[in-house]
Amino acid sequence: MARKAEIYRKTTETEVSMELDLDGTGEGKISTTVAFMDHMLSLFARHGLVDLIIKSHGDTQVDDHHLVEDIGICLGDAVKKALGDKKGIQRYGSAMIPMDESLCSLVMDISGRPYLIYNVEFKSKKSDKFDYSLLREFFKSFSDHSGITLHINLLYGKNNHHIAEAIFKALALALRKAVTIHGRIEGILSTKGSL
Repeated sequence: MARKAEIYRKTTETEVSMELDLDGTGEGKISTTVAFMDHMLSLFARHGLVDLIIKSHGDTQVDDHHLVEDIGICLGDAVKKALGDKKGIQRYGSAMIPMDESLCSLVMDISGRPYLIYNVEFKSKKSDKFDYSLLREFFKSFSDHSGITLHINLLYGKNNHHIAEAIFKALALALRKAVTIHGRIEGILSTKGSL
C-alpha cells in the first residue's frame, strides 16, 4: 500500500501545497519562498529517503513566521496521513548527527501524543535572512499535527547553519527509522492496540 499524502492549506496569510511519499528515494522539489527552509527541507527529504514536493507562499513581507509555521503544520499532517493505520511501523526512531562542530540528538515516538522537547540554543537570533527562533515553531507545529513525541537536544555547536543542518538531518534519519515496516511486528506496536 502506498504511503503517500497530499496536503493543501490556504489561509488569509499563507498557501501551502505539499506531496509526501514516505517510501521515496529522497527527491525534494522544495519551493517555499523562504530560501533557508528550502535548503533544510531538501536535506530532510534526501536523508530521510522521502519524496517531498512543496510549493508555498505567504505574507513574508511581514516576516517568515506564518509561512514557516504552516509548512510545519502541513508536514505533520502529511506524515500522519501517509502513515495511515500505522500497522507494522517500528514507531521509535533516533539519530545523533554531527555537522562539523555541531552535534544534535533527536528521538521520536510516533505515539499519537504530540509533545515537543526542544533544547536548542543558537548563537545569534538571526542570520541575514532567517530568524532561527522560527525553527521551534516549525517543530512544534510538526509535532502537534503528526502526533509525534519529539525530543530535540543540541549537545553542542557554534555555527548556526551547522546546528540547523544537524537538526534536520537527525529528524530525517529518526523518521526514516520510525516509519520503517518491520516484518516481525504484527499490527500496532503498542499494548493498547492503537497509536
